[in-house]
Amino acid sequence: MTESESAVGEGRKAVSPLVRRIGLLVMLIALAVGVSYYLHYRSTGRYLQETNDATIQADQVAIAAKLGGYVRLVAVADNQSVAAGALLAEIDPVDIQTKLAAADAGIASALAAQNASRASRAEAEAGIAQARAALQAAEAGLALAAREVARYRPLVAAGAEPAEHLSQLTANRDKAVADAAAARAALVQTQRRVESISADTLRLGAQVGAAQVGRLAAANDLAATRLTAPIAGRVANRTVRSGQFVQPGMRLMTIVPSQDIYVLANFKETQLGLMRPGQPATIRADALPGVTFTGSVESVTPGTGANFSMIPPQNATGNFTKIVQRVPVRIRILAGPAARRVLVPGLSLNVEVDTRAAKGELDAIRSEQERGGK
Repeated sequence: MTESESAVGEGRKAVSPLVRRIGLLVMLIALAVGVSYYLHYRSTGRYLQETNDATIQADQVAIAAKLGGYVRLVAVADNQSVAAGALLAEIDPVDIQTKLAAADAGIASALAAQNASRASRAEAEAGIAQARAALQAAEAGLALAAREVARYRPLVAAGAEPAEHLSQLTANRDKAVADAAAARAALVQTQRRVESISADTLRLGAQVGAAQVGRLAAANDLAATRLTAPIAGRVANRTVRSGQFVQPGMRLMTIVPSQDIYVLANFKETQLGLMRPGQPATIRADALPGVTFTGSVESVTPGTGANFSMIPPQNATGNFTKIVQRVPVRIRILAGPAARRVLVPGLSLNVEVDTRAAKGELDAIRSEQERGGK
């Protein structure tokens, strides 16, 4: 054996124990990392549900025309920020103003006719008092004539008075009877006239109400010519232009709220067992790398996304392939004004929800079912 070979052999003998120690140390570190990961998974990791199927959402409002007409003014530009109640556009109000003036004239005419009817009713009621007085006078004359006939009849029968005088008194009594009947008929006629005028007054009052309703409708239409922002936000998808003719219900633009944004995360059905409202969430936006937002679960949709689609799947027909369903979960996001300028609806997110607060509920559900669901 040469000197060089002897030196190599001695080096191997010297290095081998060190290598064994390093290998043992690496194995111990790997075992410790594995145990630590397992313990972390058992205590925390398995309760952290994560998905990248999440986006920013906002309850945006579509602005549509209530009336048809030519657009006289468009007061906003694309992507402009507007306050609630701000003017967005205006439809030419000339035709509606004409209808409003006609409604005012109709109200004035109906009120004049109603006032005339009320005056006629007052006159007729005065006629009732006059007819009632005439009836009382006729009845008093009839009573006097009847008493005269009754007083002179025995005198004529005894020959103390001539028969011609009794005949005259009898004729006067019969005339008084006719006068009383005429006065009674005149009173009834006057009362009927008052009733007729009262009915006509009610009809005219209804016309006044109809005219006022017509004016209110015209006033509402006039107000509808001015399209205002129902919420604060930013203008998007603006399709209206000045001079354009719009139809009722035609979509003109959309107001996207810049403050009231939220997260809609679509979790797999296998992740929802312990997800409850109020649980904390961690949110990361692709548009803002390195920035983490906090949030909390607000609600879980009562159905899968497929259940609310335009054409829900019919699993009872044809061949069936099981697909893991997803359920939308609404999450409140806590972000400052600077971040909200960037977080617009539609942006992609990564969301992680900590469900540890409900970790005991799965055992409670199992025990409940073991007791027969009672």
